[in-house]
Amino acid sequence: MIQIDDSGSGSLIGGTCIGAIRVESGDYVYDFIPTEYYRDNLFRKKKYLIKAEQIVLSLLKKLDWKSGEIIEICQGYMFDQVRKVLDTKKAIFYCTRIEEPLQSRIERTFQDYALSLGLLPQYVKYTKYPLHFHRILRWVYADYENRMSLCKTGWKSWKKYGNLDIKVEEDVLYKSNYICLKCGKGIKKAEKVKRLEYYSNCHNIIYLHRRC
Repeated sequence: MIQIDDSGSGSLIGGTCIGAIRVESGDYVYDFIPTEYYRDNLFRKKKYLIKAEQIVLSLLKKLDWKSGEIIEICQGYMFDQVRKVLDTKKAIFYCTRIEEPLQSRIERTFQDYALSLGLLPQYVKYTKYPLHFHRILRWVYADYENRMSLCKTGWKSWKKYGNLDIKVEEDVLYKSNYICLKCGKGIKKAEKVKRLEYYSNCHNIIYLHRRC
């Protein structure tokens, strides 16, 4: 049996990972829908669904899938086009919630990918709700000019919150255990900092090293 799932479609930054695993052997393959499929005309025309189809067919080929072999595929919208194609191929497939062994593998793949984009580990690994939109938005605003290009700018939420007015001032941070969201290094107590302030779904304050 082969399992197929996606990870990262709900993350503001990066593309979407599509993964497949042959359950019996543990053979695992994956690819990414690039971020540009979540921008402008490509996003409006839902071309990411066509790209997902192309990737799934490529992954099935790599796993040497045969027409009589059972496929479990995630029931989410990302595979709407894939399911149509599998129907035309008379494939035996079931739409379901994908669990192990694929779930952990594909989530870890997307985590590593997000880290490779520069996202801080505490934003990816050590939170109950990893990659939450407004948490990631704080990270983006900490270095907006460089990080905006990583975002799914076709999203309605980006249209609403992706170009907010940012107030920048100098300040002194008397609290401890703060991390500069631009460089990822700690901020010393009583250190002079750059203070970014904006309003999204709530009042946000970001502290950066002055040199950052």
